Amino acid sequence: MSAALLAAVRDYLDRHGELGGLAHAPIPGLTIIRTLEPSGLDYAITRPLACLVLQGCKRVMMGTRIYNFSAGDSLLITADVPTVSQIVQASHETPYISLVIDLDPALLTELMEEMKAVPAEDGESIRIEPTDTEVTEASLRLMRLLDHPLAAAVLQASRMRELHYWLLAGRHGPTIARLGWPDGHAQRIARAVTVLRNEFTRSVSVERLASVAGMSPSSFHHHFRKQTSLTPLQFQKQLRLIEARRLMTGEGVSASSAAFAVGYESVSQFSREYRRLFGLPPAKDATTACLEGVRANT
Repeated sequence: MSAALLAAVRDYLDRHGELGGLAHAPIPGLTIIRTLEPSGLDYAITRPLACLVLQGCKRVMMGTRIYNFSAGDSLLITADVPTVSQIVQASHETPYISLVIDLDPALLTELMEEMKAVPAEDGESIRIEPTDTEVTEASLRLMRLLDHPLAAAVLQASRMRELHYWLLAGRHGPTIARLGWPDGHAQRIARAVTVLRNEFTRSVSVERLASVAGMSPSSFHHHFRKQTSLTPLQFQKQLRLIEARRLMTGEGVSASSAAFAVGYESVSQFSREYRRLFGLPPAKDATTACLEGVRANT
């Protein structure tokens, strides 16, 4: 991994007072992460992204698969998938630092047409590879815009386009190209995922989702599970439980209020399914998460 890119990111974070956590850069689609100690488990349904690790180590789990990656590696996620992640190597002296780039399917489609790029056959939605030199250099040029607002307003779109180009042109290219393939399975399933994300508190039928994706219900169910590792019902359930956890741990909402807020009609059912996913009853998990947050900030 480029020492120049790591130095640029650390300098930006130091000058903007970001000691740890997420730093949403003033360029859409770019997030900087710095963490000062190993973390607990973070549950999410992650959107398509490329994560360039500059320092430290992280672990991501999807289903029974475990992925470990460290400085010099890129994590690529090409679908909305359920993940459990954990930073496993970080300290105040040597924090975990990474750049996260949201992948833009529309931009990928445009570039693929110009590059005559061909997507790979359907495969895993998570990949880890060494970061290409060209991707590192494009990321550095993007970082250098952050302290030049006037230049960023003019150049950020072209720099983000350049970064997407090198991701497509490099070792990740055939996998990323699935996201940009016009009316391919990835884009069809993504349309259904958008409906589920927007309406996760309400009942959404598989027939409606299949119609949005332009597939038969049986074909939709097969491709949805192949791409996300979950059935549509399981996907919606995880969206509900993850949001309920955020409400309890981030906003202090009670377990029963969180259950009703995300669409559950039965608190007991919510508690059973919550414990099955997170390993603890809702109230106990929320208390544990709050205590961990206090320790991390002291």
